[in-house]
Amino acid sequence: MQSTTVLISGASIGGPALAYWLAEYGFEVTVVERAPAFRPGGQAVDVRGPALEVAERMGVLDELRGLATDMRGMSMVDATGKELYRSTEGTISGGDFATPDVEILRDDLCQVLFRAAADRVEYLFDDSIAALAQDAQGVHVTFENAAPRTFDLVVGADGLHSNTRRLAFGPESEYITHLDTYLSVFTAPNYLELDRWQVWLQGGTAGGAIMTARGNAELRVFAGFEAPEPVDYDYRDTEAQKKLVHDRLIDVGWEFPRALQYMWDAPDFHFDSMSQIHLDEWWRGRVVLVGDAGYCGSPMSGQGTSMALVGAYVLAGELKAAHGDHRIAYPAYQEALRGYVAENQQLALTNKARIAAETGAAQGEAIADIEVQDFGQVVNGLVLKDY
Repeated sequence: MQSTTVLISGASIGGPALAYWLAEYGFEVTVVERAPAFRPGGQAVDVRGPALEVAERMGVLDELRGLATDMRGMSMVDATGKELYRSTEGTISGGDFATPDVEILRDDLCQVLFRAAADRVEYLFDDSIAALAQDAQGVHVTFENAAPRTFDLVVGADGLHSNTRRLAFGPESEYITHLDTYLSVFTAPNYLELDRWQVWLQGGTAGGAIMTARGNAELRVFAGFEAPEPVDYDYRDTEAQKKLVHDRLIDVGWEFPRALQYMWDAPDFHFDSMSQIHLDEWWRGRVVLVGDAGYCGSPMSGQGTSMALVGAYVLAGELKAAHGDHRIAYPAYQEALRGYVAENQQLALTNKARIAAETGAAQGEAIADIEVQDFGQVVNGLVLKDY
């Protein structure tokens, strides 16, 4: 019997995770990625709850733990650098140290997931889907560079601004909900000489954090600002994005003016809106979405990585159970994850409201409480099936 062919668009987190499980189940998998190689940098991300079980079933959990950010704690300062709050029990980004959760740099996680099935999956870097056409025989794909091919199924795992979603479902504007906040991330040398530590600045409508990475060899700088109305920018024009971040953050105080100097030459600068994606159905015909492409919760949820890993596992499992029949597998996939996704998307809105309600020295403690309490309630609420 000929194996089902699947094209996955996107080689960040959901794509390689899905490729692993589909390869395990005997599907013939190709992953196409617009970037010429894995994108470096990115924020620290969290693997929580059922996503830990997915990683364990993949056999990569110990490797993820070995690459964990290994923070000792965090502090919060005001614009003058005065410390308002300090904790060695957890961090805003990673939560309570007493939990089994893993905080890991995004690029490290991507590499682990890629290596897990690299010898069984075809990767097409520096390419993208230009057009899709579906019929009873499959999905006819036109690439920007490679020759046209036909696949039985296509999966969009290409993030918030999913090209696959645009081609199969329509304009992004029909599905995106902005959360009035924008975030940039970039690498800088550890000029603050921090030791496995992160420092957060809350400067009104603009602020961010600086944390160590790579065994204190470097810093990851997170710079964000609020904007009640969507900001008009080209998400592929990096230099214009850097200027936008500079203009919004240059006067917030503490060490940010100095940190922004390193932004101009940072090779891994990333900028995007805090937004969510809501669709009534995560599939159109033979095309289906996974992770941020289908149900982005935004970094405010702290759950995007976990949702992508869990989504990849469930989607692959349902395709296996349905013997590749997308008409059965896709609805079952959404039904299995509908509640989990809805709770995690609501978590982002809850966190946003609570953070906005807190001011002054108590703010850091309140945010830490959100990490410990709300994540514990949400991430443990999904029981994974054995496929």
